[in-house]
Amino acid sequence: MSGLLDLLDSPMGKQLISGVAGQTGQSEDKTAGVLSMALPLLMGAMKRNTSTPGGAQGLMNALSSKHDGSILDNLGGLFSGGVDQNVMDDGAGILGHILGSKQPQVENALSTKSGLDAGSISQILRVAAPILLGFLGKQTRQQNVSSPDGLNGLLGGLMGGGNAANQQQSLIETFLDSDGDGSVLDDLAGMVLNSGGQKKGGLGGLLGGLFGK
Repeated sequence: MSGLLDLLDSPMGKQLISGVAGQTGQSEDKTAGVLSMALPLLMGAMKRNTSTPGGAQGLMNALSSKHDGSILDNLGGLFSGGVDQNVMDDGAGILGHILGSKQPQVENALSTKSGLDAGSISQILRVAAPILLGFLGKQTRQQNVSSPDGLNGLLGGLMGGGNAANQQQSLIETFLDSDGDGSVLDDLAGMVLNSGGQKKGGLGGLLGGLFGK
């Protein structure tokens, strides 16, 4: 099974990068950089949400109905003439659900890291979220995932397998909840913007290993 970041190197990923760049008016290089940071974070946030039975069942329900993967069948059509407002609204709803009150922090942190303004980051995330859920929906069907435990395993697998990936995943967990209080994406902006203190080493390892920078 290919990992999440392998997706961006695939023909579909290149189409996604090109389409999102066209939608936001940003360069493909910068768009790819933002997506390579944002997709693992969104996936990590979903994985955190599936650690509760209600969260896992809610995501299962979404993947078996609206987000069944069909959005991936016509990415060219999706991006031609601009992304449909319904898709953007859907993306905004997904982000609100998985990031909650941390969404502005996430957008500001990605803005600082990428050099793009927060408005462009927000637009990129709104387009990417429904496509990410579609990707998950397609994976759940291909692998016959039908239980919350199976879904949690699928999310873990897409974030990578093996020891290195497990370490990376635990770093994502730390990144998502730096003070360990169970609040998804807590202190994200502080960690990205923090130029000193103990957190920097862990974050540098995360960003270096995860984003290949």
